[in-house]
Amino acid sequence: MRRRQFLALLGGMAIGCPADVVAQKPDRVRRIGVLTAGSAYGQRRAKIFTQALQDLGWTDGQNTRIDYRWASSDIEQIQSIAKELVGSRPDVLVGAGSAPTAALQQATRTIPIVFLMVTDPVAQGIVESLARPGGNATGFFAMEPSVGGKWLELLKEIVPGLRRVAVIFNPETSTGGPSYLRSVETAAPLFSVEVTGAPVHHAGDIELAISSLVREPGGGLIVLPDPFTASHYKQIVELAARYRLPAIYAIRDYVNEGGLMSYGTDAVDMYRRAASYVDQILRGANPANLPVQAQTKFGLVINLKTAKALGLTVPPSLLDRADEVIE
Repeated sequence: MRRRQFLALLGGMAIGCPADVVAQKPDRVRRIGVLTAGSAYGQRRAKIFTQALQDLGWTDGQNTRIDYRWASSDIEQIQSIAKELVGSRPDVLVGAGSAPTAALQQATRTIPIVFLMVTDPVAQGIVESLARPGGNATGFFAMEPSVGGKWLELLKEIVPGLRRVAVIFNPETSTGGPSYLRSVETAAPLFSVEVTGAPVHHAGDIELAISSLVREPGGGLIVLPDPFTASHYKQIVELAARYRLPAIYAIRDYVNEGGLMSYGTDAVDMYRRAASYVDQILRGANPANLPVQAQTKFGLVINLKTAKALGLTVPPSLLDRADEVIE
């Protein structure tokens, strides 16, 4: 083939091959390490994250390799897995939750980290500020502590006779626990409700905390977002049903398992948004310059079957505000 014909052929191939497709073929396979702690439902969300990256041009097994690691709520195990992930020298790390993010940042100050489901990244020292993170980490924080008052309001609305509420969390794994508890306590006088913190450290503590609420009528439960409670979410839902205790959760997965109601961030949306930051970093963005973003999508989910089993009538006004009703 003559040189002129060969060059013309190359030109035709370039025209027929979209620029974005060419850009999606890096000179090497990019590696992404993902650490999730205490989430039995995290593997379902991993599929969403993987698909979101694929939609952005990063296909697992082709131009990227995604290494998912699942830890329990044990801090030492989380830190051990974080060191192992960092040792594999990925291009980007993803921390799902406060404890995994802190462990990853403790293990490296150079590999970029994208976090999600973190309560207060500034107070935790993960970033210098929301607008300019300043280090190797950026991402998306879940909920302001003030949401605690909203949980109490919703629980009181569905249970008008509510008098006492226990707030369940593990102080060792729930970095935002004290802030959420203060928020609930601040709102308590407005609803004539007595609030107590119910710290749990072991599975056996959960039943003790829940069973103590049924000694007198008018008890209710608020379950905070926490790797420990997430690891035991099925147990918590089953115990709430057994003791006929109305409860509100921060995560909708509890309601899918039979929990009464949930109000919190849209975790699916947050995983998709985290993928967008991973994409930007893989294409050269500096995490120090990517602002930390608040989650803007919140959802109220109500399980009518559970409400009926508890002898509760859900007010029409509450049903109208629900984003999803499970019948």
